[in-house]
Amino acid sequence: MEQAAGGTPDAQSLPGCYRHPDRETGIRCTRCDRPICPECMVDASVGFQCPQCARGDAGTGHTPAASRPRTLAGGTVAADPRLLTKVLIGLNLALFLVQQAVGDRFTDRLDLIGQAYVPLLGSVEGVAQGQWYRLLTAMFLHGSFLHILFNMLSLWWIGGPLEAALGRARYLALYFVSGLAGSALTYLIAAPNQPSLGASGAIFGLFGATAILMRRLNYDLRPVIALLVINLIFTFGWSGIAWEAHIGGLVAGVVTGYAMVHAPRRRRALVQYGTCAVFLVLVVVVTLIRTAQLS
Repeated sequence: MEQAAGGTPDAQSLPGCYRHPDRETGIRCTRCDRPICPECMVDASVGFQCPQCARGDAGTGHTPAASRPRTLAGGTVAADPRLLTKVLIGLNLALFLVQQAVGDRFTDRLDLIGQAYVPLLGSVEGVAQGQWYRLLTAMFLHGSFLHILFNMLSLWWIGGPLEAALGRARYLALYFVSGLAGSALTYLIAAPNQPSLGASGAIFGLFGATAILMRRLNYDLRPVIALLVINLIFTFGWSGIAWEAHIGGLVAGVVTGYAMVHAPRRRRALVQYGTCAVFLVLVVVVTLIRTAQLS
């Protein structure tokens, strides 16, 4: 039956989207039942929701952010999954160039040393003198071209895939927690007048977290285990290597990595960042204990 002029649409026509009336659609919001076009559809646990319901304005729908793809650890999938790894490599290289240009005076101000008289600076320097920043700055300094080459290649090979798997925030937290844990253990155990520097503590943390991640994904662990064993052989077989930084970083990386990939979904962020916070507290406690010993 034909409709009369000015009457209601016939039963065969589709309604228009409530936000874009000129677009016919057969999809309706599962919460408010309003018609929505493909541009306005937001994935829900069942069907689709309109943007208003998805924001929670008309119920308990998921926010648009909840529909974004997530990494295994719950991080946001980034357009460039290796961005932070590139930034870290760039920062290490830039500071190494400054070291080469300025000389030992620059390095002696920033490397990790417990407490010692530094001739170039003409004063007693070290973490025990209140220079806690050395725990962090030493992570970005290197002693030779071979040293930085090996560390940056390892950071690219291990760090890039791990950043993609964890997401940027969690990856950066893991990197700094591992590096600081390595610095703290070095400060606690090494001779107070023995300087230490390098990104190895953070990189060993990435090694440990990678092993945990591969185990979580049921991948073959033999390649990463073999690479880790080779690195440990170099650590304890060659003189002049701060093994304390390697072991401290490795332990922190394994524990933090486990928290990153095995945290229960409902309390994931709390477990992940809570574990990082615990390690940072341990770094502070160890530093205070060692400082008291040297004072």
